[in-house]
Amino acid sequence: MTIEHPLKGTVPVTFFEPRALPAYPTDAPALDSFGRRIDYLRISLTDRCNMRCVYCMPAVGMQFQPRSELLTNDELLLVVRAAATAGFRKLRLTGGEPALRQDLVELIRAMKAVPGIEQIAMTTNALRLRKLAEPLKAAGLDRVNISIDSLDPVKFRQLTRGGNLDEVWAGIRAADAAGLRPLKLNAVIVRGMNDDEVIKLAELTTQHPWEFRFIEVMPLTGVAGLADEGVVSTAELIARIEAHFGPLQPHGQDPADPARRYRIPGAPGKLGFISAVTDPFCATCNRMRLTADGRLHLCLLRDDELDLRAAIRSGASEAEVEQIIRHAVNLKPWGHGLPDGVRPTLRGMSQLGG
Repeated sequence: MTIEHPLKGTVPVTFFEPRALPAYPTDAPALDSFGRRIDYLRISLTDRCNMRCVYCMPAVGMQFQPRSELLTNDELLLVVRAAATAGFRKLRLTGGEPALRQDLVELIRAMKAVPGIEQIAMTTNALRLRKLAEPLKAAGLDRVNISIDSLDPVKFRQLTRGGNLDEVWAGIRAADAAGLRPLKLNAVIVRGMNDDEVIKLAELTTQHPWEFRFIEVMPLTGVAGLADEGVVSTAELIARIEAHFGPLQPHGQDPADPARRYRIPGAPGKLGFISAVTDPFCATCNRMRLTADGRLHLCLLRDDELDLRAAIRSGASEAEVEQIIRHAVNLKPWGHGLPDGVRPTLRGMSQLGG
């Protein structure tokens, strides 16, 4: 089976006939072949976005998928129920920009009602949060991560190719007021673009009880060139911040959290560093990704995928979808292959949601 890739044309994707799979036990949470419990599903609701961030999409050539190729609400809920039966407990809604999904409030309410789903988070650019924060919270959304890569309105517009920083701040304030906490802010740091703002961004945690997360730019399709020269390592970021604020205090670490967490002495907020390139966290990975067109993507920085949409639209039952999910978990690789020169070529960040 093949899919049409927005930049590469026709590419292969694996489809498994449910009845041809091994029979996986259904009375225990899904473990991969390395013994990791996989219980966190990141769901891309759309590949569309109302920004065009330099580290996420190419400036030209992007083609978005027809809506008929995206999973419907009924199909998404089938996947969520099957995943919950397989032991998945946490969902994160991503995109593109998930808030562009017109039925988002109703979809979150239905997802939160699925037995076994304990937490729903969302990664967003916050442009629509001023209006949506309260309804989303009421529907069952627990918290948000918000992207903010610069505090300078002009530079922010350049990095996002048109984003409005005032609207993002309005969304941040609305999320905080609605109780979508702990509130986490994300910045992808790219050398020569926004690395001169590291101190200002870190300083936000001395003023607010938020967590600010610094993310290394990743070599995904369409923007891989940025990662060749643009990566600012976590070690360098910490050295810069400590040179200004003094030694950082380590903060409690959740083994499944990709961020290494610290605090500036006396600050009400926290700092997080996500080092997928220079200091990967594969040993404690607990996640699987569902693309907007219904593929289970086994590792962010690899191309391995299984096609759930084809199975569902061929009549697979919820129990059969659960078996495909368990099979995907079993096939999950140990980690990415960047040290060996293996780079993903199939999808960009806007199709995977990070």
